[in-house]
Amino acid sequence: MKNPYLPHYNNRSGWNALLPARTANTEPQGPRAFDFIVIGAGFTGLSAARRLAELAPDKSVLVLEGSVIGEGSSSRNSGFMSTFPRSGIVKDPAQDDLLGRMQIRVYEHGLQWLKRTLQAHRIDCDWDEDSGKYNASATPAGKASLLSGIDKNKRLGIDTEVLSQDQLAQRLGTRYYDFGYYTRNNVFVQPAAMHRGLADTLPANVTLLEETFANRITGGAGRYTVSTSKGDFSAGQLVIANNAFARRLGFLKDRLIAIYTYAGLTPALSDEQAAALGPARQWGLLPAHRLGTTLRKVSGNRFMVRSAYSYESERSATAYTTMLKSYYKRRFPQMASHDFEFVWGGTTALTRNGGIFFGKLAEGIYGSLGCNGSGVLRGTVNGRLLAELMLNHPSEELDAVLGLGGPAWLPPEPLRALGVKSAIFYQGIRASAER
Repeated sequence: MKNPYLPHYNNRSGWNALLPARTANTEPQGPRAFDFIVIGAGFTGLSAARRLAELAPDKSVLVLEGSVIGEGSSSRNSGFMSTFPRSGIVKDPAQDDLLGRMQIRVYEHGLQWLKRTLQAHRIDCDWDEDSGKYNASATPAGKASLLSGIDKNKRLGIDTEVLSQDQLAQRLGTRYYDFGYYTRNNVFVQPAAMHRGLADTLPANVTLLEETFANRITGGAGRYTVSTSKGDFSAGQLVIANNAFARRLGFLKDRLIAIYTYAGLTPALSDEQAAALGPARQWGLLPAHRLGTTLRKVSGNRFMVRSAYSYESERSATAYTTMLKSYYKRRFPQMASHDFEFVWGGTTALTRNGGIFFGKLAEGIYGSLGCNGSGVLRGTVNGRLLAELMLNHPSEELDAVLGLGGPAWLPPEPLRALGVKSAIFYQGIRASAER
């Protein structure tokens, strides 16, 4: 029987499959009462737990993860960490740019905190801050979108190199894209390696319990009880960091939706075949349309293709494998094979307006929910700042994140499903060759 509190995946994460086997922490031992309980051990939850433990070393923290580390949503993304800000937060362009520059500072500071954490614990996750990333278009509408993005980059002070079709082809090995630009405000990682490394190096006053899903919260301020598949646990304060699945616990039911996306990773390619994907050891490309196809040439001579959305449930592995192969072949017909060694789906939490909930959900309960597809860095930043909010550690960064707009209201089912599915269909048509 499927658990309604968890995403259901057809295949394991390809990133995790590349790593050595890991023993999960699945059996509760010791006390059942803690000072803090964090629900969700993705990047947001782990960051919150680490920061709570650092700021309150005499307090105990329990982290509950319904899946196992390496197989949850945090280990199923494309491994991009961009400091590019959310846009369209306010209608006034000048004010929006001001908020954008503020966000860049917050994300860059958070990126350095994460880097120091990884270095301190010698976590090898293929950290690459030198390769930068590409944004490219294959349609006139896509080019218009990129031109608008270039203008915004200039206003925000982001160095941007504009590239022609010939220049893109030289760097990427494909003439599929007719226009693009290159920026350096990005770090690539192997997401499962980073996720596992952060989970396995938590401070001593943090307990991680995997394959333990939370299904109910009772009590009130000062002492909450979290009922789970492994029994009850209690704490004075809670962190809700399980994204769209917070709805199952009664939070933000009219603000969040779960969307599945899909990725394929090739076997290790020969040096000759890898060279056909461009001369660089690795690169990454984001499409001009949000429903377009993301590409990443990965160190170790592998290639990743990610594309498409589905609402609240995963499509069949056969369907999305066929789809991903076609997108790969369309861009790189010269490759000897377009097969993948691993294909997988992953969830992300979307909101209607792109706003992220950050702050107090109830007395003693805090959350950061609705990552909108950028959860690796933003989740890490928000988790750290959420802990600082809980323990009254004010900062300009915290004020900045608290000042951003939250998620907009969503209509109830079945109108919600009808609206989202219609939007996916319509935007898919608009994306056309960007897919």
